Amino acid sequence: MKTHEVNFDGLVGPTHNYAGLSHGNVASMTHGGAASNPREAALQGLAKMKFLADLGLPQAVLPPHERPALETLRALGFAGSDADVLRAAAKHVPQLLVACSSASNMWVANAATVAPSADTADGRVHFTPANLVSKFHRSIEPPQTARTLRAIFRDEARFAVHEPVPGGQALGDEGAANHTRLAPTHGHYGLHFFVYGHSALGAPEVKAKPGKFSSRQALEASAAVARRHELGEDNTVFAQQAPAAIDAGVFHNDVIAVGNENVLFYHEQAFVGTAAVVAGLSRRYEKLNPGDGLVALRVPSRRVPLPDAVKSYLFNSQLVTLPGGEMALIAPRDCAEAPRVRDFLRELVDRGDTPVQQVHYFDLKQSMRNGGGPACLRLRVVLTDAERAALPPSVFLDDRSHARLAAWVKKHYREKLTHADLADPQLLEESRRALDELTRMLGLGCIYPFQREAGR
Repeated sequence: MKTHEVNFDGLVGPTHNYAGLSHGNVASMTHGGAASNPREAALQGLAKMKFLADLGLPQAVLPPHERPALETLRALGFAGSDADVLRAAAKHVPQLLVACSSASNMWVANAATVAPSADTADGRVHFTPANLVSKFHRSIEPPQTARTLRAIFRDEARFAVHEPVPGGQALGDEGAANHTRLAPTHGHYGLHFFVYGHSALGAPEVKAKPGKFSSRQALEASAAVARRHELGEDNTVFAQQAPAAIDAGVFHNDVIAVGNENVLFYHEQAFVGTAAVVAGLSRRYEKLNPGDGLVALRVPSRRVPLPDAVKSYLFNSQLVTLPGGEMALIAPRDCAEAPRVRDFLRELVDRGDTPVQQVHYFDLKQSMRNGGGPACLRLRVVLTDAERAALPPSVFLDDRSHARLAAWVKKHYREKLTHADLADPQLLEESRRALDELTRMLGLGCIYPFQREAGR
């Protein structure tokens, strides 16, 4: 049976705004308070999805969450009509309203960690929604993420959608952004590489801590996900993210390394003891796959200094396998505008001795200004043909569905949004009408609290 990696991209929500909520994410902190363009953001994301689909890669979509999150605001003591809740939150705790209006759920690399059926003991595809407890505005996402995943991956004989890892901030889990799967092909038994920043229980293998920004991923959370997904000791590897990288703005591993099939593309300052980590990965990979070696593509600091890697989001590119077998890097346009990064990528492709044969640059400035590049916008799900056939067909992108989604965005999304607009009850109604229409288009049923309350 054929197996493919499907990119599930998050649709940018109608309340996309710049609030500077993510301490440790340099781009987010830099652009806080600027006016945003939700329509442009959503269309930029759709253009990337369409390009990948046109390359012959399976592409699907995940819907945005309801924002502002009225359910959260009510749970925090605001009462009355929806308009009353928005008005009171804006008056008394405006930053709380801003946080509850974040469209950060579009970065679905943080939505969950995924293990395909080829790797799990029970032969099902496993999902663990990330708890995202390190940031308030993201910590409210897991319940909706779980509802959405269960609506799409609804066949419990084939799919298991777990609850988020418990334990509060000590056991922080940021999802697939700190996880990489390596295998000769997507259908082979894979090696799962988990990267953490700290230990909740003082594990001795954690050697140092960042001094400027906090780590978001706990070793214990990563280990819990591996156990839940019924992975074995033979196909799991854990490594610590370099504290200096975290302090430089590498808040997730996918800002400093990206893998695909048998390729790991990484910066030499990515991990604690990077050379030893990669050597260990190579040994474990070759033990699982005799005769097939890991292709480790190291980016040295002398060629691309760490600040350049962070600013350009070089490693937050998507590394994908094309139908012909060669690989392509889907990079943000910022990489083309950074001379040292652009030159390195040109030389990498021109070498011709690695699987990476193409680089394509994309304008994702609306997302990039908030600290999310191409890889942040997608959740990778490896599916067999039978598993794929068990999903609602409307979640997959083709020419027709792309045109419908683009028209939907143009119909419902504003071209400019400021923090003052977030208290506007009309924005909430616009967003709800948009989500109501979208869930019908995608065949997902009533997945939002406001739909259940209205008896839709």
